[in-house]
Amino acid sequence: MDRRNFLTASGGGVAAMLAPALARDMTGALDTAYINGRIWTGAGPGLFTDALGIKGDRIGAIGHAAVRSAAARSTRIVDLKGAFVTPGFIDAHVHFVKASVMLTQPSLRTADSPEDFVRRIGEAARKLPKGEWLQGGNWDQDRWGGQMPHRSWIDPVTADTPVALIRYDLHMMLLNSVALKLAGIDRNTPDMPGGVIERDAKGEPTGIIKDAAKQLAIRAIGAPSDARIDAAVRQGIALALSKGVTGVHSTEIDWVSQAAFQRLNAAGSPGIRFRSYVPLADWARQAKLIADHGSGDDGMRLAGCKVVFDGSLGSRTALFYDPYIDDPSTHGITVTDPADLERWMMAADKAGLQIAVHAIGDKANDTVLDIMASVAAANGERDRRFRIEHAQHLTPTAIPRFARQGVIASIQPYHAVDDGRWAARRIGPDRLKTSFAFHSLIASGAHVCMGSDWPVAPIDPLSGLKAAVLRETIDGKNPGGWYPEQRIGLAQALSGYTRGGAYAAFAERRLGVLAPGFLADFTVFDTDLFAIDPERMTDTKVLRTVVSGLPRFVA
Repeated sequence: MDRRNFLTASGGGVAAMLAPALARDMTGALDTAYINGRIWTGAGPGLFTDALGIKGDRIGAIGHAAVRSAAARSTRIVDLKGAFVTPGFIDAHVHFVKASVMLTQPSLRTADSPEDFVRRIGEAARKLPKGEWLQGGNWDQDRWGGQMPHRSWIDPVTADTPVALIRYDLHMMLLNSVALKLAGIDRNTPDMPGGVIERDAKGEPTGIIKDAAKQLAIRAIGAPSDARIDAAVRQGIALALSKGVTGVHSTEIDWVSQAAFQRLNAAGSPGIRFRSYVPLADWARQAKLIADHGSGDDGMRLAGCKVVFDGSLGSRTALFYDPYIDDPSTHGITVTDPADLERWMMAADKAGLQIAVHAIGDKANDTVLDIMASVAAANGERDRRFRIEHAQHLTPTAIPRFARQGVIASIQPYHAVDDGRWAARRIGPDRLKTSFAFHSLIASGAHVCMGSDWPVAPIDPLSGLKAAVLRETIDGKNPGGWYPEQRIGLAQALSGYTRGGAYAAFAERRLGVLAPGFLADFTVFDTDLFAIDPERMTDTKVLRTVVSGLPRFVA
């Protein structure tokens, strides 16, 4: 359809079905009209249209008739030729700076034997200048049967190179002997609260450090320069846009990330939208920043605070009521003392900050829900939107509490199909019946937002959608789904990546839906996700990613 025919043709749309969210004057001709598409508006499971028009950074019209009537000779016409469109994906849980920096570091994620693991580390070490730290990693010992790596494996191939390689869950790090010395870790170094230094039978450090103990290595390594961080983040932005991601929630426990986002935003639009969280222990600093300078804008928003309460399942540091099946000596740890958690949350919530808490084990989730209830009761009713990040392993009684308490479950579907390869070895099949309980949470009425936890998982919403819909573990051993009763529909999964992310950011009147007045963030795919076998979902290609009406990625 050419411009002349489009401007004179008749047709219908769904504009009347969508409540307007006009935030500014939308009169005047459209700047751009996208026509001939299969457009899922996100306003409901089956609400589709065929055209959308952009005025400035907003959606000015939806549906063929509305777009036609608002278009003029100056309007740029983009023929989608049947392409599939969704609201822009919001990845509600990433470690964006960390992951972006890791793009330039060696990855060990596919190392499938100790020999392959050591070989790759040796090759990477030989390429580094003497004395420079070898970082990166993303290693996964369960790919070779679960044997934990040891510093003695890598000492012979790393010579004078200090090595600090993170496990893919970001809760465990492997150091070689050089790195242990630089970090000040030896047999006399005590475990710190919320952290573990693994030791052998003689009391010597094995090289494995967990959770809070990682800070010893991080301090020794030092922070990269602002210039290096900014360059890495730009690379990360390009990758995210190529995957259809238009916004991210950076749920960090540092100040480096927020500073980087502020620098990029001050220099001009960063290309995607950032929502930044900083350490809960520093809530007063974040509150003062917001009081003095405001919370930012839709390009970069100071969101609130994040805290890690327990560890991870893979590191056996997630906090459970019962011991681990494959290590009965432990039932996990608390990274943050519950008394500190309640004290900080009480003060931060009173200051009006949103709070996100990492909780993975069943006891951790119950404890956090209890503290959230206590804080809400003490500080009074308001629209606070507490978040529990991961909410992975829940007791049956915990599931309805999310909706009842108004707590958002911030979940990462890919973790289910990744951890599902070995989770039964850790905690047994019974506790897994209410683990990664996506269907149960949604059915209970809980608000759910979805993300990747990049770099723990790929920053690829299609992988997350496929995981949520099929729940087939990545080793291919669970056709039909791992605990298939927790599968969800495609529209529900898409909503978690769009409307759910917007709601978690207090932005549901501006983002997450394609409707007049909303910010013009959307993703164009070459295939209608509703029309294909979900097995093929990750074969779909992103053709275009639009943020604020501007094409930020075009294939």
